[in-house]
Amino acid sequence: MQKLTLQCLKVDQPLLTTIRNASKKTGGSTRNKKGHPRPKHRGWRVQDGHFVSEGTILATQLTTRFHPGLNVGFGRNGTLFAMEHGKVYVTCEPIEPNWDHTWIQKNYAGRQDQNIHKKFFNVVPEKQHQRFRLVEEI
Repeated sequence: MQKLTLQCLKVDQPLLTTIRNASKKTGGSTRNKKGHPRPKHRGWRVQDGHFVSEGTILATQLTTRFHPGLNVGFGRNGTLFAMEHGKVYVTCEPIEPNWDHTWIQKNYAGRQDQNIHKKFFNVVPEKQHQRFRLVEEI
């Protein structure tokens, strides 16, 4: 084999170089790897004392942390929503669970003699205006 030097290269000969390219692409990174799903942002949507309109979501939950009270609906996925316009009140009230249910026995085991309190969302309607006149009484 002859060594490449400047003396052995001729002017009319091109300089040949070989470049080896990658045969496979590298794996790109992803923002959300397996086992790290996007957060669902569950919890309170409206604080105590705020005014809400009908249909406003008050809280989202996976398990029943919060319970519906006065003028509050309970969605299929556990969402609490306002059924009327009004002011939101969050209260902590004692409950009397039905101890015959297995779910109650499993979740409240050892608490039969204790008072169990839960958070309830209530919507108190705004005061109605008194602008109507009685036209006819039936």
